[in-house]
Amino acid sequence: MLLAIDIGNTAMKFGVFEDGDLVKKFIVPTDAEDVLADMSRAVGENVIGKPDGVIISSVVPEFDALIYELFRRAGIAARQIKPTDDLGLTINFPVDGFGTDRLINSFAAAEKYGAPCIVISFGTATTIDVVNKDREYLGGLIAPGPRASAKALELVTSKLPEVEIDEPANVINTNTVAAIQAGIFYGQIGLLETAIPHIKAEIGENAKVVATGGFAPLIADKCGSIDLIEPDLTLYGLKMLYSRA
Repeated sequence: MLLAIDIGNTAMKFGVFEDGDLVKKFIVPTDAEDVLADMSRAVGENVIGKPDGVIISSVVPEFDALIYELFRRAGIAARQIKPTDDLGLTINFPVDGFGTDRLINSFAAAEKYGAPCIVISFGTATTIDVVNKDREYLGGLIAPGPRASAKALELVTSKLPEVEIDEPANVINTNTVAAIQAGIFYGQIGLLETAIPHIKAEIGENAKVVATGGFAPLIADKCGSIDLIEPDLTLYGLKMLYSRA
């Protein structure tokens, strides 16, 4: 049994793999009052027996020590993937400051669906990453994600509320909440429908486009540029990297 953990800015996503299959998923919010206690309880409730291995991706350095402490107490060695590790891609520029999840997603998409590929991850940020036909990671772009956009509007305006992220019934709306939802929803689609053709033109390749992250199922169906949805791409990437070690 392998436990894969994706530590993001909003949530920690856990995946339990048995014989290569993802058999269970669970989430711990990163804004919990006692993250270590919540992690310990969630692992105890969802993981039966002692994992053979634990592999971690993290973009929140302040939680890394908590994760290691949790598994140290249980006598389990945890391995954390770093941007500078061998991730099965050629990278010709420094990636020390990169989010590890972006590189893992790019590796996983190339492994599962082939190269060239474009990976869109809908998280706190919406990221787009590119791998060419030679499995060279070219980089990408970062934009505010749906929830970050909603929070930003609430923080910098005096009258606009923070809204739930949802598909609006209409593009044109007569109330503030629906208008904000439409702006965020169609803003994400507009970003993708503009950026992806430019990326394909820049690399000169008709790359497969894979979407992942919590908002992928909501947005991808309305975005003609997206070919595939894989909500658990990071967890599968961690599993594949563990097998490569």
